[in-house]
Amino acid sequence: MRTSEVIDRLLDAHGRTYADEAGITLRDKPAPLYQLLVLTVLCSARISAGTATAAARELFADGLRTPRAMADSARRKRVEALGRAHYVRYDESTATALGEGAELVLDRFRGDLRGLREEAGGDLDALRSLLREVPRIGPVGADIFCREAQAVWPELRPFFDRRSLAAAESLGLPRTPAGLARLVPPEELARLAAALVRAGLAGGSARKPRADA
Repeated sequence: MRTSEVIDRLLDAHGRTYADEAGITLRDKPAPLYQLLVLTVLCSARISAGTATAAARELFADGLRTPRAMADSARRKRVEALGRAHYVRYDESTATALGEGAELVLDRFRGDLRGLREEAGGDLDALRSLLREVPRIGPVGADIFCREAQAVWPELRPFFDRRSLAAAESLGLPRTPAGLARLVPPEELARLAAALVRAGLAGGSARKPRADA
């Protein structure tokens, strides 16, 4: 099967970003960028992506869409929102981390993560390091944020983490970010990265269809 056909099928089957699944209309604006950060924190626990995105939707439905709203909310309100999404075992600690993270964003970046972007100055390692200052976000979480944020922060492109690259290899696709970037338009890179991660999580389906070697 031709590589172009594999890409088309992959995007058709799995090409929904996690931000979109969480109800985030991602733009280079303070509120949606913060919502992506919240989703990143939720995804950083040992919990399924589906549960994490459901938890994000519950928090946002409760009006916790900005760092100010999150910081001003009662911890119990956050715990209850996470509980409705069955975000169990980590609900208490995550509720605390979300409150502390909101305070950090307010204090360090005046509630606007574009300040984090500016401080990083186009340096990916610096950006990932700044993200890891947010409670609960580690190396994997920083990768999740960058993978999704490349949709609105072009300097991150092409960003493919280990999970997406492993899935690409299993599909017979290029095993490097530069190689994968040649397969879709720049604005589709976030979708492709998400599709690869989803295909990888789907197990055997990640190997079908496979591009000709």
